[in-house]
Amino acid sequence: MQLAFKLFAIALCGFCPFLAVYVTQPLLPLLAQAFSASVGAVSITVTATTLAVALTAPIIGLIADALGRKRVIVVAIFGLAIPMALAATSSTLNQLIVWRFLQGLFIPGIFSVALAYLGEEWKGPNSGLATSAYIAGNVLGSVSGRVVAGFVATWTDWHYAFVAQSVLLVLGGVAVWALLPASQNFVAQRHFGQGIRAMLGHFKNLPLIAVWAIGFNTLFVFVAVFTFITFHLASAPFNLTTVQLGSMFLLNLFGAVATPFAGRWIDKIGSRTVLIIALTTSAVGLLLTLMPYLLLTFVGLALISMGVFVGNSAASTHLGKVAAKAKSSAAGLYVCAYYSGGSVGAYVPGFAYAMGGWPACVILILFVMAISAVIALRFWARQEA
Repeated sequence: MQLAFKLFAIALCGFCPFLAVYVTQPLLPLLAQAFSASVGAVSITVTATTLAVALTAPIIGLIADALGRKRVIVVAIFGLAIPMALAATSSTLNQLIVWRFLQGLFIPGIFSVALAYLGEEWKGPNSGLATSAYIAGNVLGSVSGRVVAGFVATWTDWHYAFVAQSVLLVLGGVAVWALLPASQNFVAQRHFGQGIRAMLGHFKNLPLIAVWAIGFNTLFVFVAVFTFITFHLASAPFNLTTVQLGSMFLLNLFGAVATPFAGRWIDKIGSRTVLIIALTTSAVGLLLTLMPYLLLTFVGLALISMGVFVGNSAASTHLGKVAAKAKSSAAGLYVCAYYSGGSVGAYVPGFAYAMGGWPACVILILFVMAISAVIALRFWARQEA
């Protein structure tokens, strides 16, 4: 029973931050109407959060190395609940964007520090079980945030979608505080200068920079697709409602199902080959979304989700091979690049959508995916793949 409580706490550490990241995606058409704003303008409610995550990720590890793991995680969860609740008070789009940015500042303090906690405290036969619980929490949080927001906004009002998320975060924070064991193997690090020098040294590692670039493109694709497809599906001939758009994100579970198999594939055929397969799968799925049939569109979105999740696994695995030292800071910079891509992916395709609708977005996204393929083939050496 004690193990079950610990695993539940770890799962919540994965659940809580991802509950918040993409919560506005199913609400975007509704927010565009509420604020009389453009597609590009309301998409900033996603960009603001992912941008804040990208800005905070490289330094949060240094803070947690000094202050401890559980303390930072719990404070970050409760801290995240505050701007989430205050987002419900927004009377203008700019106010909502500010609250969304503040939410993003707390998110790395949960998921990045939880990864460090896992590495230090979970060793031996239960380490894989703990990692699986954490990843399951990531996926369930990401899906639940969108689904809950869609349902609540449909039944009541979009403001209450943020209230509901804030309540869930407070409950999650209480559970983590009560159930997550205190660190036993944590050793405080006080040498910030040494850590920063090691981090700067990564910028001389070209294969590592290539991994960051692919991470950037990977979340660009994911966020671009699931942000702007909502406008496409909310219009004719589909005319999906907010609750239907929220339910659409259940398709991300296909990516979660594919992820456990990715490690085996990478071990057998290499991360580079797996990445190319993942990109191809996503490309096929993207083309299916151009068909005027809802079922084919959903199949396409499921394929895109699978491709993105597997592609991220390939990039994360390759990161460990090309980062010779200071791997934690290399991972922090990968997270920075990854969420920077999400920030750009939530905004830039809005210009394409304004010019040519969803087909124009598809062309742009395919171009970004092609760049990832070229980078992998050029910089991911076969013997390291």
